[in-house]
Amino acid sequence: MPVTGPSLLTRFYARPILLLVLVTLFWAGNTIAGRLAIGEVSPLAVVFLRWVMVSGLMVVLYGRQVKAEWPMLKQHLPVMALMGTLGFTAFNALFYVAAHSTTALNLGILQGSMPMFVLLGALVLLRAPVRAVQVLGVVVTMAGVALIASQGDLSRLATLEVNPGDGLMILACLFYSVYAVLLRNRPAVSGMVFFTVLSVIAALVSLPVFAIELVQGTQQWPTAKGWLVVGYIALFPSFLSQIFFMRGVELIGPERAGVFINLVPIFSSFLAVALLGEPFHLYHAAALALVLLGIALSERKPRPVMG
Repeated sequence: MPVTGPSLLTRFYARPILLLVLVTLFWAGNTIAGRLAIGEVSPLAVVFLRWVMVSGLMVVLYGRQVKAEWPMLKQHLPVMALMGTLGFTAFNALFYVAAHSTTALNLGILQGSMPMFVLLGALVLLRAPVRAVQVLGVVVTMAGVALIASQGDLSRLATLEVNPGDGLMILACLFYSVYAVLLRNRPAVSGMVFFTVLSVIAALVSLPVFAIELVQGTQQWPTAKGWLVVGYIALFPSFLSQIFFMRGVELIGPERAGVFINLVPIFSSFLAVALLGEPFHLYHAAALALVLLGIALSERKPRPVMG
């Protein structure tokens, strides 16, 4: 009987670089989806439907494993509830609301500031040591964020003339940074089981959040196009990206995998210009360069001391 090689799916799942590039491309696509959702589905309905779909799928696939590992999980439930609320529900609610009053370009570039917020969060919450070059990276990245928030005119910051959408996106990044910092001490269970519980928490918390739209009368169920947008968000940025990212971390480690997040603002910029026709101004280029430079500085490894 002839010996056959690994299947196409097996070979694909063994390529960490390809998996991680797809992860960042899907996440960048979320900025486009947020803009396309306008007029097709209300922002908090997107959050609610997204996590209901994802959590339902995850429970079907991993419900038995969650039950088996529940004794460990329940010890960490309060912290996990905070993580799911801030990192999944609050971040996404602010993200999609922000998309109504800012551009996909701004959303993508501001997301590039997340590693800096995570660094600051680790310093404040975990008292993690910070090197001088990392502080410089924070300053450079924040300069890029300030350029976006002021639309290239820093004098606007003195009078607090910041686009509301950009302000909400910055707040969303702060919330996600708390989630990312807490992620460092997550319970010792499998990644997919952990994600299943967080997705269920996110779905539960998104229900009262969605109720705000119902009370205000601003709720809009998806149109046909809206269902396509919600389906993309649930399947690609939420479900597949999580699986691919965890697999990438498994193959090459968290530090090397984390570097690929730097591609999100780059992909977001290209997609916003190509698919939405958004104008690309000089301050966008300057802000993108500052954000990427700041990330590069913060991730620069200290030189080993030679004896």
